[in-house]
Formats: sequence, structure tokens, C-alpha cells
Amino acid sequence: MSQQISLPAKLINGGIAGIVGVTCVFPIDLAKTRLQNQRPGQQVYKSMIDCLIKTVRSEGYFGMYRGAAVNLTLVTPEKAIKLAANDFFRCHLSKDGRGLTVFREMLAGCAAGMCQVIVTTPMEMLKIQLQDAGRLAAQQRKPGIIPPNRLVTTNAVLSRSYNVVPSSSPRAVSATQIARELLHSHGIQGLYKGLGATLLRDVPFSIVYFPLFANLNKLGKPSPDATAPFYWSFISGCVAGSTAAVAVNPCDVVKTRLQSLSKGANEESYNGIIDCFSKIMKREGPSAFLKGAGCRALVIAPLFGIVQVMYFLGVGEFIMSQSTLKLISD
Repeated sequence: MSQQISLPAKLINGGIAGIVGVTCVFPIDLAKTRLQNQRPGQQVYKSMIDCLIKTVRSEGYFGMYRGAAVNLTLVTPEKAIKLAANDFFRCHLSKDGRGLTVFREMLAGCAAGMCQVIVTTPMEMLKIQLQDAGRLAAQQRKPGIIPPNRLVTTNAVLSRSYNVVPSSSPRAVSATQIARELLHSHGIQGLYKGLGATLLRDVPFSIVYFPLFANLNKLGKPSPDATAPFYWSFISGCVAGSTAAVAVNPCDVVKTRLQSLSKGANEESYNGIIDCFSKIMKREGPSAFLKGAGCRALVIAPLFGIVQVMYFLGVGEFIMSQSTLKLISD
């Protein structure tokens, strides 16, 4: 089993894929967060494209990458845990090396999703605060939506991120500052706010994604013992990732709302997952749970496609000199 599951190799595969993927799709992820946090009557952005255009105009090109640093830092352990955990549980659930049933594949994916939230929750928590700052600042500038002096914030550090005082110039706040403030005021649980919602999103995502990818990838194998071509792994990763992303988007909307610490005037707070679900349903209708679904699919599809290419090419194993690169050996 040690030969089948090499954590250093998985770390390299996940790190390279995560860094490349996040760099390519992060602006779309930022648009997804801002669209999900909009309330009826307070819309700043009409669509993903409108959001990106307005972000560049008001915050510059690098405004599309607010919060990217924390993602790039933590995406390596997140992807390594997800991939290695899924391999580990698949190995233990298989019988005598034979293929897994769909139920066992789902069980392995469930366990992998539960493991990854150790890193995913604080990563998403910090990222969302930085990503949503521009939306709240844009609300202040837009006449008739929210008076600047009515913006509600949680603490002083976060208020600097949202440029609460209209007379002050925008001042950036880092993820480190936010993390330090949360740890000081709420302890470690401050970084794990929304853990339940993250589990509610990531566990079903992994349950859908891993079995769907495994079965799609089998279709590209020339024989049962052969490996699928790298382009087929990419396509399978894209299809499985986007399908799982849309399936769990309602949970992602709830998670985003719960983890947004600073809110504009008239933007309600929530007392847990059930309260959040019921308030969104009552005040915004079922369509609110699909906010950002297209953006999320566009984010997840190439990200997981790249992950699977790195994973199945064995880039990490090649770097660790454990095997030859599959693209070279084929």
C-alpha cells in the first residue's frame, strides 16, 4: 500500500494542479462569491461578466485576485488531503485488489470529503472576507442602495477591509490580519465558522465527484488494465467536477452566507444552517440557491481537470523519481 499511496507525490500533484488551476480560475471564483452574497434590491452585479468588468474598473486587474494568496497557500494541502484520502479509503475498501462497487466508491469519497474540511474551512473563511470586500465597497458607492454609514461590520480589522469610513482611503487587510483577529476574539473556532456548512457541501461533492470521475475515466481506457489517456482524464475531471459543483451549489450558497462576517445594511445575519436555508427560501426564493452555479461550474471544471491530469500523469511520482512520467513512457 505504501507504493500505491505516496503522500509526498500526492502533495506535489495536488500542489502543482492547485496552483495552476487557482491562478487560472480565481477571478471566476471571486465573481461567484460576490454574486452569491447579493440580496434582492441590492444588486451591484448583473452577471459574472458584469462583475469582472466592474471589479477591474474599480479595483484594477489585481482586484480580481483578492484572497488568492490564502487559496494558493492552502490549496496544496487541501488537494493532497482530498486525493490521498480518497486513494487510502479506496485501497482499504477494495477486496483483493478488485474494483469497487459504486457504494464503496461513494463511501471513499465521503471519507475524503470529511478529511479535507480540516483545511478547506479556514481557507474558505479567510478567502470569502477578502473576496467580498469589493462588493460591499461597491454598494457604498452606488446611490440608493446602502448609505455608507450603515454598513455593519464584525470587528475593526474586517472593517478596514471593507473601507467602512467613507472619508478614508481604501486600505488593504491581509488574510494573516483577519486570522489573527479571529483567533484573538473567537479562538480556533473563529476560523472554523461554517464548518457544518462546509461539510454539507464538500462531503456530497466528493460522494458525487469521485465515483462519477472513476466511471467516466474507465470509458477512456483501451483495456481494463490500461490507463486512460491524459486528455480523457482531463475531460472526465471537468465533467465530474462541474456536475458535482452544480449539484451542491445550494450548500455552497449557505456556506458563503454563513462565513461572510461583514454585511451591508439590511443584509440579515443567520443563526446556523437551518436558519440560513429558511431565510433565503422565504426572502429570496428557490432561485437564490442557484446563485453563482455557473461560475462555480466554470471554476471547478478546469481545476479538477488539471488535478486529474497531474495525478494520472504521475508528475509527483516523476519528480520523486519513483516512476517514469506516463506521457513520456506511452
